Amino acid sequence: MANNKLLVNERQTDLGNFMVGRLLPFRKKRQVGPFTFIDHMGPAELGNGKYMDVDQHPHIGLSTLTYLLAGQIEHRDSTGSVQVIHPGDVGFMTAGRGVTHTERTPQAQRTGEALLVHGYQVWIALPKEKEEIAPRFDFYPSTDMPSWTTDGVRYKLLAGKAFGKTAPLQGYSPLFLVDIYAEKATTIQLKDQLKGEIAFVIVKGEITDQNQKVEAGQMLISKTDEACEICLSAGTQVLLFGGAALPEEHFLLWNFVSHSKARLQQAKADWKEKKFPKVPGDDSYIAIPEF
Repeated sequence: MANNKLLVNERQTDLGNFMVGRLLPFRKKRQVGPFTFIDHMGPAELGNGKYMDVDQHPHIGLSTLTYLLAGQIEHRDSTGSVQVIHPGDVGFMTAGRGVTHTERTPQAQRTGEALLVHGYQVWIALPKEKEEIAPRFDFYPSTDMPSWTTDGVRYKLLAGKAFGKTAPLQGYSPLFLVDIYAEKATTIQLKDQLKGEIAFVIVKGEITDQNQKVEAGQMLISKTDEACEICLSAGTQVLLFGGAALPEEHFLLWNFVSHSKARLQQAKADWKEKKFPKVPGDDSYIAIPEF
């Protein structure tokens, strides 16, 4: 592996009915641009009484981006938003000064039949001056996102700016998130197509870097601001993400992100004391773990 890259292996965590693979943060690289945390959800087969039920939990100082490849998730939050997210859609919840939400298998899918759920949840740190903004939820259906095919490679721009395209979802600092699928073996030139730090999550298939294969469940992080090219094998899908690094260091405590460690401790105390807003009609509660 070239010394200007970092290779990250997925760390599996068992969340009851779900196996989650955590890719960021990584010991040698806490953030890629403003991207602070990436969870790989599934692929998991649900049904027959086993469903996704992530009870009410809080966030501050970040936006969560949910992108599904299979299945459905019903999002509810303390702003009153209710949205079923389907494959290809993006749900974008901005926590700001504080929000709570739940993520569940929609009631209409609880028929007992087998369900496949597969996707990613990404946390994007807010710039210091935006950390205490009012919480909100935005939804971007798959059909609203720029999609195009070049030389047998399908591109879908989920967020930000890349490859001369602009997505409806821009976030709060310069970033990009692109879903790329190569029908045949190909090399993609990235020079002048992206700005900022760059990383790749391999969804399926493999990419090649300096004659070493990087496979599904791994993440490749460029240690320089620009990677010139990426070699994808036939049938490979990757999520390409990154952007401009935030000027301040950001810290992570459970579900909270902030430039201030004192603010993280305040959020922890507020959650314990039930001071966060609640999801309407939901009394569930996930206690903060003792670290």
